[in-house]
Amino acid sequence: MSAIDVLMLVQPRALLLDLAGPAEAFRLANQALAGRGRPPAFRLRFIAAQPQCLSSVGLAVAGLEPLPAALASDSWLVLVGCRSELPGEPPPDSAGLAAELAGLRWLAQQGQVLLSGGGRLLTVCSGALLAAEAGLLAGRRCTTHHELLDALRQAEPRAQVVDNRVFVLDGPLASSAGITAGIDLALHLIAQLCGAALAATVAQTMVVYLRRGTADPELSPMLAHRHHLHPALHRVQDAICTDPTEDWSLARMAEAAHVTPRHLSRLFAAHAGVTPLHYLQAIRLERARQAQAAGLAASQAALQAGFSSDQQLRRARRAAARC
Repeated sequence: MSAIDVLMLVQPRALLLDLAGPAEAFRLANQALAGRGRPPAFRLRFIAAQPQCLSSVGLAVAGLEPLPAALASDSWLVLVGCRSELPGEPPPDSAGLAAELAGLRWLAQQGQVLLSGGGRLLTVCSGALLAAEAGLLAGRRCTTHHELLDALRQAEPRAQVVDNRVFVLDGPLASSAGITAGIDLALHLIAQLCGAALAATVAQTMVVYLRRGTADPELSPMLAHRHHLHPALHRVQDAICTDPTEDWSLARMAEAAHVTPRHLSRLFAAHAGVTPLHYLQAIRLERARQAQAAGLAASQAALQAGFSSDQQLRRARRAAARC
């Protein structure tokens, strides 16, 4: 699969962390893929109506590409937030943004291409307001920074604006609450495209948690119990996620972590809140669920997940349901 063009639309007074956070996550994903002998998944591009913009902190962002005449239908377009000139002042209105971005028509046209043609539209913080003014949020679930939720509802009354979420996915539209939430969204999309283990590696490198908002569904078991920074524990969790079918005895897990079995049990209890075998079982159950969702029979899904039979898979599911 060829690398996805990820085009980050840079507005004047763009919030630098909205821009740099997701971009760094995508860059580190490419780096992690290279370390595994795999080609890059993302090709970062930075576009704007002018070749240079002042960011939120006054730092000039230069060397920006002009707005392309057209985007490939499978591209990802990222709309980042921008700050006001004065504290407490609302973000620039749509008329100001339209002038600064050479009109919303370009965004409306290209956004519709992505939303209907296999691409993605990502918004970070007040980037959702820009998408709303371009008519791209009608009938869609979305979110933005908590201070801008009412403004987003006013900008697009037809949108279903969701409160208290780090990010919201609605098909090809992905919106986040802003600032570090853009990193959370990037990590989630990296996990979808490149696998949970690789996303966890990126999160560990960035020293951030893999998290969601309080109202979101639980994390996938592939990402759960990773809210720590212990390298030995990450090593064994990465190894289990990569190949849950291996004969993962406690001794084998400890070998992967480069610690003793007793110390590994202590690490899991202290940092993951589960036992090593509980973690292994959760990963295998998730792998079996994914395999069956893809159309495999229970017996095939069980073997692909590391269970000896579909009967063992059923016992594991009953045991997990009792917990």
